[in-house]
Amino acid sequence: MDHPLKFGWLSPCIGNQWSDHRPIVVDQCRDILPTATQYFDSVWIADHFYGFDKKTDPFVEAWTTLTWIAAKFENVELCHHVLGVGYRPPALTAKMAATLQVFSAGRFTLGIGAGWRGDEYEAYGYDFPRPAVRFAQLEETIQICRKMWTEDDPVFEGSHFRIDGAAAPPLPAVVPPVCIGAFGEQLGLPLAGRQADMWHCFVGSDDDWNRKKGIVHAAAEGAGRDPAAIAIATTNERPLPESDSDSAEWVDVLRRQRELGVSHFVMDFGNPKDTEPILRFNEQVMTPLRNE
Repeated sequence: MDHPLKFGWLSPCIGNQWSDHRPIVVDQCRDILPTATQYFDSVWIADHFYGFDKKTDPFVEAWTTLTWIAAKFENVELCHHVLGVGYRPPALTAKMAATLQVFSAGRFTLGIGAGWRGDEYEAYGYDFPRPAVRFAQLEETIQICRKMWTEDDPVFEGSHFRIDGAAAPPLPAVVPPVCIGAFGEQLGLPLAGRQADMWHCFVGSDDDWNRKKGIVHAAAEGAGRDPAAIAIATTNERPLPESDSDSAEWVDVLRRQRELGVSHFVMDFGNPKDTEPILRFNEQVMTPLRNE
């Protein structure tokens, strides 16, 4: 299956000393996203509760932020980068996703992972079990979501979660795709192969990447799925181009990733202050790659 090439804009939820401690996404909604969403296919929002350099650094909540963006910008797809499975009960996650899918007219993808930031879990009073348990919880959460999105009277009994008639009307006309963020070869990648509509992972060396992709595809085949049906996303963290040579470097980086099977590029440009580099990126990077 040939997945279309897409570009996502990651808008940082954090505020720090380089943004005068204002959450970057707040200013981007006013100054940057009106331009970026003319060219980018999707907007991505990370899921944390407070900053990293200092605990007092702001970090706006992911669901509320993505819902705000969905309402302000009606032409882009929407995804989290990615939700921590332990931050919200599975049935609530399913209900919230179904609701946002209805309001956004089918533009929402559920981006979710097993979570990793133990201090944040513990600060909020959430359990943070060992990885094997978190990934098992993630798989059950995805199964619950899909039942609640498609059944009038869903029932599920797992090792960690259960529902009994957890109706979530109105059911979304477009069932949200599920993007799983995972890179661990023992637990995360096999889960992505079994359950993901889209797999998100950072690209390393060619050998490392091809090994990881092979694990995902083998797990998909073992589950009776077509590996080619799983779209692949990755995130690139570097500034927008400021020159023709910068753009040429971007084309080389993304072309290589495309050759490795990536179809959805999630771009983390940090905190750009001007929209001109967005126009340059579209003209000199996105458009040539889309036309190849």
